[in-house]
Amino acid sequence: MYLLPTSLAASGAADVGTNLHLVSDPVAWLALLVFIAAYLAVILEERIHIAKSKPVMLGAALIWALIAWKTDGSDATRAAFDEMFLEYAEIFFFLVVAMAYVSAMAERGVFEALRAQLTRLGYTYRALFWITGVVAFFLSAVLDNLTTALVMSAVILAVGAGSARFCTLALINLVVAANAGGAWSAFGDITTLMVWQAHKVEFLEFFAIFLPSLVNWLVPAACMHLALPRGRPERLEATARIGYGGIAICASFALTIAITVAGKQWLGLPAAFGMLSGLALLGLLASHIERRERRYALAQEVDTEAYSIFRIIAKAEWDTLLFFYGVFGCVGGLAVIGYLDLASQHLYGGLGFTLGNTVMGLLSAVVDNIPIMFAVLKMNPPMDHGQWLLMTLTAGVGGSLLSIGSAAGVALMGVSRGMYNFGSHLRWTWAIALGYVASIGVHLLLNAQHFN
Repeated sequence: MYLLPTSLAASGAADVGTNLHLVSDPVAWLALLVFIAAYLAVILEERIHIAKSKPVMLGAALIWALIAWKTDGSDATRAAFDEMFLEYAEIFFFLVVAMAYVSAMAERGVFEALRAQLTRLGYTYRALFWITGVVAFFLSAVLDNLTTALVMSAVILAVGAGSARFCTLALINLVVAANAGGAWSAFGDITTLMVWQAHKVEFLEFFAIFLPSLVNWLVPAACMHLALPRGRPERLEATARIGYGGIAICASFALTIAITVAGKQWLGLPAAFGMLSGLALLGLLASHIERRERRYALAQEVDTEAYSIFRIIAKAEWDTLLFFYGVFGCVGGLAVIGYLDLASQHLYGGLGFTLGNTVMGLLSAVVDNIPIMFAVLKMNPPMDHGQWLLMTLTAGVGGSLLSIGSAAGVALMGVSRGMYNFGSHLRWTWAIALGYVASIGVHLLLNAQHFN
C-alpha cells in the first residue's frame, strides 16, 4: 500500500532544481572526490583537530569553482548558486536568532535554575531517568537537540555522580529523547526547519508525527528501565536564581516563535522574518537590562561589563553555522552537477518511497542528518504528504542509533567524563532500533490518510 511502483518513483524523480547533466564529465568525478574528502575530515574532526566547518567550506568553494570553470560562469551556474545561497541565508538568520536567545537565557541563569530545581528534590534514580527524558523530549521541540542535551546532561551528571550505571543509561536515554522530541516540531531540529521552509510540511502538520516520535523514545526507554539501579542519589541542596530579565527573555522567545509561525502561515513570509523581528525584541530587552545594570553598578560603585546584545550574538555556535554553509554548498553543487537526480532515480526508483526513506534515516546514524535531508529536498522525489512526514521522522530519529549520529550524542561524549561513549551507546542500539522500527510502523498505521 505504501510502496509506490518502481516506474512511478523513477519517472517522477522530480525536479531537483538546476541540473547541468555533468555526471559523466571528469569535473564531476573530481567534485565528488572533493566532497568525500571534506566529509571524511568532518568525521575525523576530533582526531585531526580541525573544526568541522573548515573542510566543508573549502569543499563547497572548490566544487562551485569547478562547476563555474566547466560552464564558463554561465547564467545558469550563477542562478543556481544564488538559489543555494538564499536557502542557506534563511536558515542562517533563523539559527542566529535562536542561538542568541539560548545564549541570553543561559546568561540569565534560566537553565541553571532548572538544573538546581531538579537536583534538590530527592527523586529516585528511576524517577530521574524518566523525568529527564520527558523534559528533554518536550524541551527539544523548542530548543535544538544539542542545547537540550547539554542542559539536561548537567542535571544527570550532578545528581547521578554516585552511580556510573545510572549516568550511562540516563545519557543514552537523553540522546534518544532529545532527537525524538525534535522530530515533531518545526523548531525542534534543523531538518524539520528545512522541511518547513521548503513547504513540504506545514507547521501544524508536524504534530502528526508526535506519537511516532514518542514511541521512538518510549520503546528503548522501557528496555533500559529494567537495567537502572534502584535507590536514590544523595540529595543536593543546590540553589540558583534567574537573573533580572530572564523571565522576560523567555516570554520574548515564546512571542518570537508565535510571530514566526504567524508570519509564515498567514503572511507567506519566510521564517527568518519572524525570527529577526524577535531579535529586535531581544535587543530592546537587552537595552533595558543594560541600563538597569549600569544604574546598579553606579549605585554600588563597582565596575561591571556592560550587558550587550552583540556579545550575546557572538556566543552563537559559529562553527556550526558555517558548517551548514559548507553542507549547503557541497550538496547544492552536487545537485547542479546532476548527482542527486541520479541518486533519486536509483534510491527511490529502486526501493520505493517507504523503504527509501527508511534507508535514508539509517544513513543519518553515520552521516549527519542535515546533508541527508538537504540531499532529499534537492532530489525532490514526487512523494506524497505521508512520505514527507516519514522522511522527517526518520531523519530526525535515525541519528539516535549511534552516538556519532547526532550533535547531541557527539556533545555528550565530550562532557560525560567517560560515562557515555560509542561502546556504551552501541550496547543499546538494539533497543533503539526497536524504537526506530516501531515509530515507522506507528506512523504508517496512524497517518494512513496522508498517503495516496
